[in-house]
Amino acid sequence: YEFGHLNEYPYRSVCTISTHDMSTLRGWWEEDYQQTQRYYNATLGHYGTAPTTATPELCEEIVRNHLNSNSILCILSFQDWLSIDEKWRNPNVTEERINVPSNPRNYWRYRMHLTLEQLMKAKTLNDKICELIKNTGRDPNK
Repeated sequence: YEFGHLNEYPYRSVCTISTHDMSTLRGWWEEDYQQTQRYYNATLGHYGTAPTTATPELCEEIVRNHLNSNSILCILSFQDWLSIDEKWRNPNVTEERINVPSNPRNYWRYRMHLTLEQLMKAKTLNDKICELIKNTGRDPNK
């Protein structure tokens, strides 16, 4: 398979969208348009032309799909969580990347563009994250 099939992941596995040594969801979306187009059509099941940037709606769909996987753990980067909300995502997608192992000038350069106080007050984002977790059966309070 070119792309993982989330519904085929074993229970004893971890699924993720990105890691510290990879591009974020939004960064990956913009790296290789032909690959993105295949993912948009084959994995997401959308017809037509893929958007050139990962919209908050697409990011939310991808996050939801990962949360719905069979994996016991779904670990998502902070940046991929923020991607689901236009107001709170970083306006500059290239600043989301944590580490580029092949580039010594880009080791661990990521810095949050928001303060903790802003995040605590980000009601729409926080409510959306809580809803996604609850609606995908990953609520730890159950």
